[in-house]
Amino acid sequence: MEPVIRESLLRLLPNEQWPETECLGGWWNRQNNPEIDLVGTDREPVAKAVHFVGSIKWRDDKPFDTTDYAQLVRDVVAVPGAHADTPLVAVSNMGFTENLPLATAWGPEDLISAWRR
Repeated sequence: MEPVIRESLLRLLPNEQWPETECLGGWWNRQNNPEIDLVGTDREPVAKAVHFVGSIKWRDDKPFDTTDYAQLVRDVVAVPGAHADTPLVAVSNMGFTENLPLATAWGPEDLISAWRR
């Protein structure tokens, strides 16, 4: 699902919230720990700026929750060019636990709308 989700988000970006985000990929180290699903940047292959870092949770049994968020907070600093203040985003097909301080939270309708443009 991750490549399809990334392609959908690329169709939504850049937008008002992320006007300089032209590229979207993932990041992981050689041990695949951490594995970051979404890294929004200004360009590729080498970004000048990381605009956001995020996670995709596409599962049938629970929403993106506080545990998922805490893991993302821990892992963001591993991404080259990101730091503790880098905005965090998420994609979930089952919704989101209330009051998570995500900069953006995308759901299935957002992804589908990307293809209606």
